[in-house]
Amino acid sequence: MKSNSEGLIIDGIVAYIDRDNIDTDQIIPTEYLKSIKKFGFEDYLFDGWRYEDDGKLGVKKEERIINKEFILNNEPFNKSKILLSRDNFGCGSSREHAVWALRDFGIKAVIASSFGDIFYNNCFKNSVLPIKLEKNYIEMMFNETKDDLLEISIDIQKKEINLKQKIIKFEVDDFLIDRIIYGLDDVDVTLKEKNKIMNFEKERIKNKPWIFAND
Repeated sequence: MKSNSEGLIIDGIVAYIDRDNIDTDQIIPTEYLKSIKKFGFEDYLFDGWRYEDDGKLGVKKEERIINKEFILNNEPFNKSKILLSRDNFGCGSSREHAVWALRDFGIKAVIASSFGDIFYNNCFKNSVLPIKLEKNYIEMMFNETKDDLLEISIDIQKKEINLKQKIIKFEVDDFLIDRIIYGLDDVDVTLKEKNKIMNFEKERIKNKPWIFAND
């Protein structure tokens, strides 16, 4: 992501996976959920598709048998910041690891016609922008990938995608966009209201002192 005089921009070549219903187990399998860390999952993203052998937690991609047919294993898509897919991306279980794996790989935006609800919300907590577009736009973008590399620019503040001088608008709630722009997680959002919280606690102590009698 970079900034310019007009706002925050995500740009580059689009990687794509032409499938509906990509679930969180396909994004990152269950065996990698044992880690208590929140970072370091890039090598396990789309594990069943990126590799031809069985992996386990702690084994890096350099030690694996690579599936050379999978798009994210090939230049220039292995450096893509934008992923294009179809309907119901991120369905399935609520594992936040799915978003962590995308983020750690370097994906900053996922474009699809719809998302799993929990996955969609988890994206905003982890600096990944999920963009919902109507299916005709998704189809148009996939058609562009058949002829050449698809390169686009996403203006986060304007909520616009620039595709070969064609502007595509997308909708995201402003408070969710702020999470992406400022990198806010749930704790950060709560702390923005710390003065109100402190004032509430002071009033509670004043008006209901018996609650704190044993403190």
